[in-house]
Amino acid sequence: MRSCLAKLATAAAFVLAAPSALAAVPEPWGIDLQPAATESADRINDFHNLLLYIIIGVTLFVLALLIVVMVRFNRRANPVPSKTTHNTLIEVVWTVVPVMILVVIAVPSFKLLYANEKIPSDIALTIKAIGKQWFWTYEYPDNGNFTFDATMLADDARGDQPRLLAVDNFMVVPEDTKVRVIVTASDVIHAWAVPAFGKKIDAVPGRLNELWFEARDPGIYYGQCSELCGANHAFMPIGVKVVTKEEYAAWVAQAQQEFGKADTAPTSVATAPAGSTVR
Repeated sequence: MRSCLAKLATAAAFVLAAPSALAAVPEPWGIDLQPAATESADRINDFHNLLLYIIIGVTLFVLALLIVVMVRFNRRANPVPSKTTHNTLIEVVWTVVPVMILVVIAVPSFKLLYANEKIPSDIALTIKAIGKQWFWTYEYPDNGNFTFDATMLADDARGDQPRLLAVDNFMVVPEDTKVRVIVTASDVIHAWAVPAFGKKIDAVPGRLNELWFEARDPGIYYGQCSELCGANHAFMPIGVKVVTKEEYAAWVAQAQQEFGKADTAPTSVATAPAGSTVR
């Protein structure tokens, strides 16, 4: 008993001591969704909470019915059982009420699916993500068409980054900017997923899928390949660094020199006209 209490106390102390920098990654003993970094993730969290309230209500209602049945209709309290086989009102209620509950769930669900699937017309930056066994390749066609790989770092090289999520090169995007990510794969099916953005989409060889997000807060956000893709599926992390628009322009200039020659000078997203891509 004492050892169990000691283990629980140690785990609780570890959770309380966890730094705030881990807000965009899974937390030990965590049971909730990761803090939202986009409007899409906010909507997903709200929908999740709505479902939670509905499930709690249904569970409590069924529990109350079970208690009533056990108390009123046990052999001692009701020695002569009723011969009733049908009740029209009850049958109508238990058909109509679940349908109404499903409608309440369906309406915000369809709205959320549409908002996530529809790519806005004012996308400011397009990035291509290519899943490979077992790392990601990112292409920046709007900033000189440079390309780089992002692979997982070993424990002895990851520094302060979380284990199994550390990457050598981040996908860098500016804050408060609508970003479209075109996703594909070169070998087998992968999946590009970042929980804090509320985004997940399959990377299928020979096909192009796309998603979009607009991160509002600078920081580092982690995800993983969410499709069983082979022996090293668990070692294919995704790291996205959200920076200010000025920092992004400086990073683009550096990335063009490091990862490839650009035909044109980088253009800051902050000065890009509405409805146009960054060239």
